[in-house]
Amino acid sequence: MVTDRMHAIGHVVAAFILLAVFFWLGHYVTTHPEPPALAAFALTLRGHGTAIAWRFTEMGWGYVLGPLYVALIALAIFRRDWRVPALFAVTIGLICWGAATGFQDFFARPRRTDWLIRHETAFSYPSSHAAIATGFYFLCGLLALRSQLAAWLRYKLFAALTLVTVGIIWSRVELAAHNITDVIGGVMLALAIIMLGAAVLEFAGMGLFARGVAADSEASADGGARVRPGS
Repeated sequence: MVTDRMHAIGHVVAAFILLAVFFWLGHYVTTHPEPPALAAFALTLRGHGTAIAWRFTEMGWGYVLGPLYVALIALAIFRRDWRVPALFAVTIGLICWGAATGFQDFFARPRRTDWLIRHETAFSYPSSHAAIATGFYFLCGLLALRSQLAAWLRYKLFAALTLVTVGIIWSRVELAAHNITDVIGGVMLALAIIMLGAAVLEFAGMGLFARGVAADSEASADGGARVRPGS
């Protein structure tokens, strides 16, 4: 219990640091142009792999996310051991989505004008796609990694979902829908929300992220115990 509380306090501190940087960056980008080095780098990414970038971008739209949320809710209903992680992923994903949309209106940073495929009229900072990618897909990868699934499956799920996360973030710059600072802000916002959500669960005694590590430690301990009698 003490360890859970210490973890929770650490997550809260990390979240507030991330939020402080997030707000500072939001103020900076609304009062200054995009840093020249980042603007130049964004231009080198633009227009290379537009077709695949659009597919990644679609993974951040409601018609893709909706069925995934429903699937996780069904998992929570039918698998008691996955109830808290599944509902946590859905809740954090929705909070990240709503928070990013709200902060876009708050900072009111205009979009890039060199967009490809689709002209999006919402404000730019932070990127809601980056927030959703981090707060849903990457979070699901973390939950899989810390679960009690077979090790090979945990690592493959984590790698696949991390790839999806990076792909979505890259797609927003490739399609010129966002500046690099927009996607950085979206990632920081989502990480802060994940940290705060984890802290709430840990204060309630329902920590998520030590589960897989504990299972591995117990398995190692059991294996060692089986070896010792025969040695």
